[in-house]
Amino acid sequence: MKKIIVVLSLTLFLASCKKEVETDTVEFEEDTTAVDRSMENQIDSIAIKRNDSIEMAKKDSIAAVKKAAIEESKKSNKFSVFKGDAYSYWPIKPSDSLRKLFYNTFTKEQQYTIAALNRIDTDHIKTRDTLIVPNEFKTAFIDYSPFPRKLTNITEVPKIIIFSYPIQAYGVYENGNLVKWGPTNMGKKASQTPRGLFFTNWKGRKVRSTVDDEWILNWNFNISNHGGVGWHQYALPGYPASHSCLRLLDADAQWLYNWADQWVLTEDRNTVKVKGTPVIVYGDYKFGVKGIWHQLVENPSITTLSKSELEAIIEPYLAEIFNQQTIREAYNEAKLNNKPKEDSLKIVKDSMK
Repeated sequence: MKKIIVVLSLTLFLASCKKEVETDTVEFEEDTTAVDRSMENQIDSIAIKRNDSIEMAKKDSIAAVKKAAIEESKKSNKFSVFKGDAYSYWPIKPSDSLRKLFYNTFTKEQQYTIAALNRIDTDHIKTRDTLIVPNEFKTAFIDYSPFPRKLTNITEVPKIIIFSYPIQAYGVYENGNLVKWGPTNMGKKASQTPRGLFFTNWKGRKVRSTVDDEWILNWNFNISNHGGVGWHQYALPGYPASHSCLRLLDADAQWLYNWADQWVLTEDRNTVKVKGTPVIVYGDYKFGVKGIWHQLVENPSITTLSKSELEAIIEPYLAEIFNQQTIREAYNEAKLNNKPKEDSLKIVKDSMK
């Protein structure tokens, strides 16, 4: 009997041990599975992040790769035209045949447009290594404008001119609508054009420069009397080259000369009663490298300014612009009310006698 009890107890003990071992094994396997899944999730997450980084790197490098390919193509085809989506490279200086083809292909009007897009005057066409040429010529020059056609925050401003240092161009707005744009060459690195808000003051058809009395400035309109800064006609080599002034093509300088308002001084000419047309000069230029308009072949919108971008640039100056506008409107109204009435015209019948 005792022997049977001992055997039975031993059997139950072994069964209990086996069950515990099995239970422990299952629990260990479940924990291992959870760890494995956690590690897999981490690996998957790392892989996703790595793939995302690779994709971002690929996207960021597309422009650089495309630019490098174009530059390589230009080198290997030094004497041929390279055509992009909207613009083409014409290597003018190193190729006599292409230079002749250029002048035979494009009209005087088209050459003027090409020069303006390259921020030069037509006299400098032959001096350029390469020209940016549009593949299709638009109906009007304003259609090439990098400035937005309409700005909401200046709809109540009758006249304003905006000069952009980065793209070396100016835009003219009347009540928020773009009416004209054109190229400019502003102050060189050593004598940069000051930035900020200015108002036109005095003008002169032909003005002798204070820097060199041999320089005659045609259609000069001053915007900073003490600083001696203004716009006028002068040579446009295609980069900032002036002694702080705003160089323009002759036709553009003449147009702005007649369009903008002069200041009004007191009788003793010591005090400004009314300021002229507001002028904003803004932005920075990367000196030592070609202007960004040379990248139009790779990126046709490289010089394009967005509406929100330009409105943000104008916004800090609006209070002063409206303040000076109110002063001018009051002056004009007072001048109109105080204007003496003209005598009525006496009509005399013609006589043969």
